[in-house]
Amino acid sequence: MTRERAREIQRLEKLLEDAGIKLSSVASDISGVSGRLMLQALVDGERDPGRLADLAKRRLRSRIPELAEALNGRFGEHHGFLVKIHTDLIDQHTRAIEDLTARIEVVIEPFRGARDLMITIPGISTMVADVIIAETGVDMSRFPTAGHLASWAGTCPGSNESAGRVKSTTTRPGNPYLKGVLGIAAMSAAKSHDTYLAAKYRRVAARRGPIKAIVALEHAMLIALWHMLRHGEFYNEPGGDFYTRRDPDKAKNRAIDQLKKLGYDVTVTVQQAAG
Repeated sequence: MTRERAREIQRLEKLLEDAGIKLSSVASDISGVSGRLMLQALVDGERDPGRLADLAKRRLRSRIPELAEALNGRFGEHHGFLVKIHTDLIDQHTRAIEDLTARIEVVIEPFRGARDLMITIPGISTMVADVIIAETGVDMSRFPTAGHLASWAGTCPGSNESAGRVKSTTTRPGNPYLKGVLGIAAMSAAKSHDTYLAAKYRRVAARRGPIKAIVALEHAMLIALWHMLRHGEFYNEPGGDFYTRRDPDKAKNRAIDQLKKLGYDVTVTVQQAAG
């Protein structure tokens, strides 16, 4: 439903552009309160750009001159007819999404505790947690180990080796719905601030590229989820400096090598502890 609603909004934007109305260039969401007021006024026959722009609410009022210019087009009666069709479809999809969301909140009630655990992992939103619960359940006893869960989900590298040569490390097929939301969660976690998952992403991406780094985060998330759900524990954030703390000498040598590559002579001294 969300995708269909987004498509209708895109079609509406294209229709407005064909009529010379560039509302989307000023208002980030033409289906918001201000946008809908202006669209309804256009459908009702209002054509004066100034009056249309004056319907803006809140922060958008600071952009009234730009709105007036964007609303100065060749919008006609037929365009109004088509706009009403699109806005009615958008409203139908919105109501369907709201109804489904309300229903999800009802059926998720027995699993609310598990969802509360899941969303403590950076990158895992309520929506992502709901899909994970729907696709895996919360009873981790069906997976003997965390590795079994990761393998079942398709986040483990494949094993295709012959005569000592590795031919492929492509991940195995997994549940497409689970893989989809894990990818969303991994990309969000990769952008998080000062977290272990973000540090892991940068570490893997530097050596093996961003795609494999995302898969590595998906795998790490599932491993953590298995342990959390198995033992009823919240996520324990290792911190963005996890790798530095684990092997400080390696981190130091890497930093020195980077400075040398930039043409610097480096002398390292140990800082004395205060007191």
